[in-house]
Amino acid sequence: MSTDVMELLTSPQMTTVCAPMVRYSKLAFRTLVRQYNCDICFTPMILADSFLQSAKARNNEFTTNIQDEPLITQFAANNPDDLANAAELVAPFCNGIDLNCGCPQRWAIKDGYGVNLLDKPHLVRDMVIQVRNRISSPFTVSVKIRLLNDIKKSVHLCQILERAGISFLTIHARTPTMQKEPIQLENLKLIRDSIQIPIIANGDVKSLDDAKLLAEQSKCQGIMVGNGILTNPALFSGAKTTPSTCIQQWLNITDIIPTNFTTVHHHLVFMLEKILPRKKRLLFNNLNNMEDTKQHEKYGI
Repeated sequence: MSTDVMELLTSPQMTTVCAPMVRYSKLAFRTLVRQYNCDICFTPMILADSFLQSAKARNNEFTTNIQDEPLITQFAANNPDDLANAAELVAPFCNGIDLNCGCPQRWAIKDGYGVNLLDKPHLVRDMVIQVRNRISSPFTVSVKIRLLNDIKKSVHLCQILERAGISFLTIHARTPTMQKEPIQLENLKLIRDSIQIPIIANGDVKSLDDAKLLAEQSKCQGIMVGNGILTNPALFSGAKTTPSTCIQQWLNITDIIPTNFTTVHHHLVFMLEKILPRKKRLLFNNLNNMEDTKQHEKYGI
């Protein structure tokens, strides 16, 4: 499989992508999903200013290895210098950086991150240009957005970003206030028809069939999955629920890649959500040590 991001996104086949997920899309989990047909992985969102100021933050938030590619590092930033400086730090260790313009959480909006940037197209443009001026291709520079209520403004933003030189765009096809409502497919298609660069579509994908359908309907080159791949890391392989072999692989991987108990257990809780009957699931969810967690056979797995 190619490790060139743009080669993947311009190939005829659907490109499969693991979403940036705070606390969850870290090295161990990325290692797992790559074994099940996931082409590109994103890191969790990292605050660029903290990353620049603290070695502890860098060590905690960014870990990778030679097999962990293609890898996109996602940053939250609110000014060009922070984004470009952070990008230069990670550039030797990943394939590209992504600017988060889609986080709808209140703290992010208050501090000028995430969806706060959707109404500031020229600031986002300047941030992209600053990174692109410092780091040349094939290193990718991308942006992940949500949709604005006024779709004309979303189209305008995406066209500005295309002219600024972004490599590709990821669109979570919901507005900032939408949660589990169906994605706005028609608006996604409108943006697809308005720009030429590759688009990764995100939202409403819970299976490989869902991914294929969204790719067909939207004509987007890539499909990104977050919650669905947490529940089933083998989703892109066509598995309907998490296979028992995948669960064992997770335990094997976290023996090799240092991972704290809480993270190991949380991922297993997600994986077992649709597998265990309610009574066994409640028992498993309340486990508080690694030894009991690893004895998963007694839960019928």
